[in-house]
Amino acid sequence: MQYCSWRGYASTCRAMQMTATIPPERETGIRKFSNHQSFLDILNEMNDYAGQRELIAENMMMNICIELTKYLQELKMERKTHLSEAKKSQQSLESTYKQLDSSKKRFEREWREADKAAQYAEKTDQDINATKADVEKAKQQANMRTHIAEECKNDYAAQLQKYNKEQSQFYFSDMPLIFNKLQDMDERRVRKLAQGYVLFSDTERHVMPIIGKCLEGVTKAGTNVNERNDSIALIEQYKSGFERPGDLDFEDYSQGINRASSDSSLGTLGTPKGPLELLGKNRSKPFWLFSKKSKRHTPERIIVMPTVTEDFGHLPPEQRRKRLQQKLDDIGKELQKEVDQSEALEKMKDVYEKNPQMGDPASLSPQINQTAQNMERLRLELSKYESWLTEAGRRGDSMLRRDTLPEDALSYRSHSNNNEPYSPDGTHSEEGTPDSSQAIYAEFDDDFEEEEELVAPIGQCTAMYNFPGASEGTITMQEGEVLSVVEEDKGDGWTRVRRANGNEGYIPTSYVSISLSK
Repeated sequence: MQYCSWRGYASTCRAMQMTATIPPERETGIRKFSNHQSFLDILNEMNDYAGQRELIAENMMMNICIELTKYLQELKMERKTHLSEAKKSQQSLESTYKQLDSSKKRFEREWREADKAAQYAEKTDQDINATKADVEKAKQQANMRTHIAEECKNDYAAQLQKYNKEQSQFYFSDMPLIFNKLQDMDERRVRKLAQGYVLFSDTERHVMPIIGKCLEGVTKAGTNVNERNDSIALIEQYKSGFERPGDLDFEDYSQGINRASSDSSLGTLGTPKGPLELLGKNRSKPFWLFSKKSKRHTPERIIVMPTVTEDFGHLPPEQRRKRLQQKLDDIGKELQKEVDQSEALEKMKDVYEKNPQMGDPASLSPQINQTAQNMERLRLELSKYESWLTEAGRRGDSMLRRDTLPEDALSYRSHSNNNEPYSPDGTHSEEGTPDSSQAIYAEFDDDFEEEEELVAPIGQCTAMYNFPGASEGTITMQEGEVLSVVEEDKGDGWTRVRRANGNEGYIPTSYVSISLSK
């Protein structure tokens, strides 16, 4: 029962942790608040705590419960053996008693028959009418019966002596020995239980330091909560950026001035697409943040939610700038991924062109064209969101803006099936260009020049097969040879390695076992 309870406790803690799992897109925002972070830390500590309790349950099951169960089976077999011996001794004593009783009854019967024969012989001897032959016959019969009775008497005495001896051995030797064995067995059973108690205590004591650290982590998580910083972070995350309303102007109706709302009134602020537009038609009255809502829903009080737009214009200024900046960062990351994929495809195409037996270069054209289209689309989106961010009032300090993106992310020219180059603005360039693999990926060939500065290795690899390295840019490799990894496989199936003598080149990734340095 205790094992099951700890199992359930561990499962509950893991379920709580899974329930509180934060989606990746919200994790960064959630971790800004110390109380949320502390709650996650506590869940992690409770998961470790539950793991230790589960370890105790596992040890109890493997080292105590299973061992006790095995020992119980052994005790049952031993107890069965002892009881079998006792039963056998008892059955032997009962058999001897039956023989004694049988000999006793036979002696009693034969003695009565001998007595009757003796009386008959004496009566015949005194009878004057009896012949001498009858007398002799009666005496012989009496002597025979007496002899048989004596034999039965001797047999009865022997059986009685045998029974008394076995009975004495049964009660003074056999049974005490069996009871001593049963007593020793029970004492060993109790000792085994006591050892299980001690083992449980040792197991509990062994995990107590870890449990103590878990509890210390819970305490630390509680003390790390900073309600003031959480409030500031919440304000920073949701502040709108609207200006405070100005003073209301005095409207003198005694001078015949028509009633008009002040431009500085909060209810008539000209802030575009702000929260005041959520009030619907009734915008002539000031908007109070904490006013009570009426229970009657009249048409004038229906809340009209703003339409969500691509430029986040439905959000307050500050929130709009944050969302635009986040969108720019996401597009920049996607663009960089497309650039890396494009470089890998071009390298693979170049290798196929130099080594046709490894693959058909034309088979990569659809992927290259698709990657180029994706890059152009992402660059257009990048420009669009940058213009919206500028319009929102702040350019932003993103590391992935156009002026700080990788050079090849902005100047990369994709290749279509007819090898027509693209200009950075997405239009086709009319100028002729040399071979695409030489114009764009000249660095790919320069990687193997001896004059190039050596790059620090990032790990090692061991060759599992021989590789001839016949094509340009590759190096030979023997089975079992250990090489230094200079550049990881970027998806094209090739890894750049270096020998101890400084020679570098590409080898098939599937031909080696790689171990990267941490």
